[in-house]
Amino acid sequence: MAEVDFVPGLLDREATFYVAGHRGLVGSAIWRKLEESGFTDIVGRTSTELDLTDRDAVFAFFRESRPKYVALAAAKVGGILANNTYPHDFLSVNLQIQVNVMDAALEVGVERLLFLGSSCIYPKFAPQPITEDSLLTGHLEPTNDAYAIAKIAGIMQVQAVRRQYGLPWISAMPTNLYGPGDNFSPTGSHVLPALIRRYEEAAVSGVDRVTNWGTGSPRREFLHVDDMADACLHLLEHYDGPEQVNVGTGSDVTIKEIAETVARVVGYTGESDWDTSKPDGTPQKLLDVSKLAEAGWTAKIGLEDGLRSTVEWYRANSGALADRG
Repeated sequence: MAEVDFVPGLLDREATFYVAGHRGLVGSAIWRKLEESGFTDIVGRTSTELDLTDRDAVFAFFRESRPKYVALAAAKVGGILANNTYPHDFLSVNLQIQVNVMDAALEVGVERLLFLGSSCIYPKFAPQPITEDSLLTGHLEPTNDAYAIAKIAGIMQVQAVRRQYGLPWISAMPTNLYGPGDNFSPTGSHVLPALIRRYEEAAVSGVDRVTNWGTGSPRREFLHVDDMADACLHLLEHYDGPEQVNVGTGSDVTIKEIAETVARVVGYTGESDWDTSKPDGTPQKLLDVSKLAEAGWTAKIGLEDGLRSTVEWYRANSGALADRG
């Protein structure tokens, strides 16, 4: 079946919209954005209510709820340490989630599905800034290659659905995200929430030195999750195409610079050391966001403002986070 002649436009605010992973960093931001935008039938299930690796349960849920739109933000995620330590888990769990959700969505004829990937899908030494057509042109970063392969498979499944069934599904590849609802676990967090926790704890306890991983020289791009959610809805209403769309700010900073900014925002006045025996990961990861700009969207939340609101959220919720470990 050829692709349908689909023209993007405003989504039906009264139609059922399923957000897979609605308690996570991205999913919760998408939920907030949908509520703010007037959607009245947003559906979500916690992992205890619906195990997305349980194929029969996922199909039963879709047959019952029959959503018109789906944002597939559910995933097993983590930082360098977690990805490098549990590659099988990151590959297997994410493949199961993606295949189950998309197969069930296909069965009930979901009109618009947005699959959310990650910028780690691109080769470790891809030319910077990274364009969408860099996909599958080189070797991946070894510390998170299993997760990246799972996300690449998700992009391929979206493209396969478009080719075989003509449904106008799309994929978005965000850069490094941060904001309210992030994972601040000492062992499972990404670099920015890990830095926030480390510097906040040091400031509170009066520690005069903080040690960070690596050299501090790698460059990273950071996007506030509320900007990401805004971009997701914008793409669903303004973009249709088989190629994934990069979502980012188009600018980056060194890890050392971001650590200095976090220290300033939390009020830490001590020294920062760098443990160069620990891995740096990819030397630079900056996305080319030309395609996103052509679709009419650019980031709005500045890094320091976004960090301040994230630190405020962390302080307000640190007690509950500590209870969860």
